[in-house]
Amino acid sequence: MKGFDMASFDDQVQAAIGAHGMWKARLRQAVDSGSSEFKVDVVRLDDRCDFGRWLYGEARQVHGSDSQFELVRKLHAEFHVEAAKVLGHAMAGNKGQAEASMGIGGQFSRVSSSLIGALAKWRAAAAA
Repeated sequence: MKGFDMASFDDQVQAAIGAHGMWKARLRQAVDSGSSEFKVDVVRLDDRCDFGRWLYGEARQVHGSDSQFELVRKLHAEFHVEAAKVLGHAMAGNKGQAEASMGIGGQFSRVSSSLIGALAKWRAAAAA
């Protein structure tokens, strides 16, 4: 593919997996402290993080027609919505609701796991 750099693609996907994993720690800290440097309305936006900018820019140009691209885009957007919900609960002092979403079987946890799985699958498909 013209302009396709597998190392760059792999780096972007790997960085996204790591960055989204870091959100668990950030959200856990927000739940525990009731505060965060992040704003709920900004967290909800899926095109503001580094991966989102790449996803809607270069990745869309190169992989926009891939079925895996659309799944990752959808799950990434859902991840941001769920992260914003958890952050909103944490900031409002609704620790139980935030923890339930982050816990096993919770909505944030499910979406996060689905996104990581889709990213790994997309990465493997691109390498094949």
